[in-house]
Amino acid sequence: MIGTWSARVRRWKTTRRSDGLWRLIIDAQGRAGIENMAADVALLDDAVRLGNNALRLYCWDPPTLSIGRNQAMDEVAHRSVPVVRRPTGGKAVWHEYEVTYAVTAPIATFGSLRSAYREIHTRIAAALRSLGIDAVLAGDRPAPSLRSGQAVRPSDRPASCFAMSVGGEILANHHKLVGSAQVRRGNAFLQHGSILLAGSQPSALNGETTIAAVLGRTLTFEEVAAAIVAHWGEPLGPSDPQAVRHCFSRPPVKC
Repeated sequence: MIGTWSARVRRWKTTRRSDGLWRLIIDAQGRAGIENMAADVALLDDAVRLGNNALRLYCWDPPTLSIGRNQAMDEVAHRSVPVVRRPTGGKAVWHEYEVTYAVTAPIATFGSLRSAYREIHTRIAAALRSLGIDAVLAGDRPAPSLRSGQAVRPSDRPASCFAMSVGGEILANHHKLVGSAQVRRGNAFLQHGSILLAGSQPSALNGETTIAAVLGRTLTFEEVAAAIVAHWGEPLGPSDPQAVRHCFSRPPVKC
């Protein structure tokens, strides 16, 4: 069964910010996929209605496979794991050992969706470099197939988000470290993605890497989240870890 992110969407009890601060939510308590997607969509709704900017950093419990909004179910139907459909596009991502980020804002904040994609990745890459990771942005041309060194036809593209990299994505040691996707709603957008701490991705064909693989040691959720906050480059309000509770009826579970 696929979780439907829209099933639990509830509006945040917020008002338009007049202080110029970004809303910051560091949500280190693991949540089910349907809750995480509902929270991201609620923040997007807040950006559409009120023009607010938000940065949310979170994780998952239980580990969950998310699939893109247009991805065919037969690509992942054989997996007996929790599955949730994202509001964004792209391919499947396995969420377990990671820091997931979500950014919601009016498109005018960055000028365009393309500019937002690269600027958000630029900030995350700077945070990762501060932790000793040689993180760079991929060039604008699609990467060659990781299977054969030849271009991949659309019909041959793998089901995993981390199997290929394209322009503006974050690489380390020539492998994809962060997988991201966007969706636009009216004059605002949501961009969210996975920063891999450890583990592996389904059917990624060794296209991904992890912080543990790059550094030879593990980093915690808290270490990576703190680095992102420190390198965000925008004024952030105090973290509001209780904010997500307003969206859901059941209590969160531990990560």
